[in-house]
Amino acid sequence: MSLIEITEASHNIALDMRYATANNFTNQPIYDCNRCFLRPEALNLLEKAIELAAQQGLRFKIFDAHRPQYAQERLWAVCPNPDYIAPPERGSHHTRGIAIDLTLIDQNNQELDMGTPFDSFEVTSHHGTTQISAEAAHNRYKLLGIMMSAGWDLYINEWWHYQLFNPRQFDLIPNR
Repeated sequence: MSLIEITEASHNIALDMRYATANNFTNQPIYDCNRCFLRPEALNLLEKAIELAAQQGLRFKIFDAHRPQYAQERLWAVCPNPDYIAPPERGSHHTRGIAIDLTLIDQNNQELDMGTPFDSFEVTSHHGTTQISAEAAHNRYKLLGIMMSAGWDLYINEWWHYQLFNPRQFDLIPNR
């Protein structure tokens, strides 16, 4: 199974691979490296989304993409809540290489207000919540519109998470 690396130079995005640092909900590094990878099918849709965002003067900041199985196990050990972290034995869409966590940034590289931070595991992080400001809701719908127009599916509990449709058709990727 081939994965393709996404870099700031190759795709005009910003990378903030949170699980390679302690700046995440676990307060510890989860990944052994801070590189970003996707399956070719997911990369094609990301490239479409990048074009759509650029038409609005926006870019993406990517927080997570392919997630090795060992990382899924580490995340589950800290937060065994299937509403936000897939059980390792079932596998995550991230461990299949077909999911991405991201936000929009403006021309000054500032994140648009989405109402909650990335990995805020609460109801206010869900799509369709009415418990955020009008500006944050507008920004979430902008992100949602870009991603769905590019062919992505959403995960209802996380405004930042998008994945390919029919994810189970893709095999889990063993640790690399």
